Amino acid sequence: MRGVVMHTAGDVRVEEREDPRIVEPTDAIIRLTATCVCGSDLWPYRGVEPVDHQVMGHEYVGVVEEIGAEVKNVKVGDFVVGSFVISDNTCEICRSGYQSKCVHGSFVAQTIGTQSERARIPYADGTLVPTPGQPHTELIPSLLAASDVLGTGWFGAVAAEAGPGKTVAVVGDGAVGLMGVLAAKQLGAERIIAMSRHPERQELARFYGATDIVTERGDEGVAKIKELTDGLGAHSVIEAVGTQESTMQAIGATRPGGHMGFVGVNYDVAIPGIDLFFAGIHVHGGPAPVRRFLPELIQLIWDRKIDPGKVFDLTLPLEDAEEGYKAMDERRAIKVLLTV
Repeated sequence: MRGVVMHTAGDVRVEEREDPRIVEPTDAIIRLTATCVCGSDLWPYRGVEPVDHQVMGHEYVGVVEEIGAEVKNVKVGDFVVGSFVISDNTCEICRSGYQSKCVHGSFVAQTIGTQSERARIPYADGTLVPTPGQPHTELIPSLLAASDVLGTGWFGAVAAEAGPGKTVAVVGDGAVGLMGVLAAKQLGAERIIAMSRHPERQELARFYGATDIVTERGDEGVAKIKELTDGLGAHSVIEAVGTQESTMQAIGATRPGGHMGFVGVNYDVAIPGIDLFFAGIHVHGGPAPVRRFLPELIQLIWDRKIDPGKVFDLTLPLEDAEEGYKAMDERRAIKVLLTV
């Protein structure tokens, strides 16, 4: 089969990979319909993470081709959406709603690599969720978004306790940040402040429910949030970038007693303990337990109540994955969908 392999930083190739096969009785083989490039894929692309002939991709939707003897919840022919983290969905941690930390968990990235034509999904019953039927073509991008960025943005909003009567600030205007705006709106937030400097992303943020746009960053961004909130800060802040500046901006923008949900993958972020101590805020986040939210998100998409697929602003065939990486790295695209 064809699949994306990153040889070294900046060197992305589509080449022949070994066809997947059933290894464990809990496995399923899916033929992908669509996959995509994630912002986190840019970490190895830019040399922040080490990379050496690594299979790429962790977001995926497709049709089940084969199942192991113990798979009960999905069947051959089902169209499925899978989480970016493998989980059995039965362990004590999964049952508490944190499938991304399943005792049998593993990341699809680097191990399975779903920027490919087919993929073996371990613990298929716990990882894959079938759609109510075969989806219309126009729903594919939105269902693909549910595999990671929608679920991650949703977790960011839940962790920040976005809800009725709340003012929510979203730090980051990438795909996850935009999905955080969507989630905050769906969860009933009264006011949603999107922090963005890019007109096309501002427009999409407003489409998803942003009521205010703040272009300032750092201390100036914090000051603007406080100006908009009677000097208090936002009740809920979603940190969707993962840099030192964005993290400190998110902490500073959260009002005392408020909640900050952090879902941006962070490297080399060092929070001064004294700043966190005197902020007096609740902080929660990490790898999103997307599997927790998948059934609800799939139904919202199926009923056309949300349209997260608009976050894909460039569609390319799998063979052109290299161009997709370049477009996202150069910020010419918010998120790239790869057709298979």
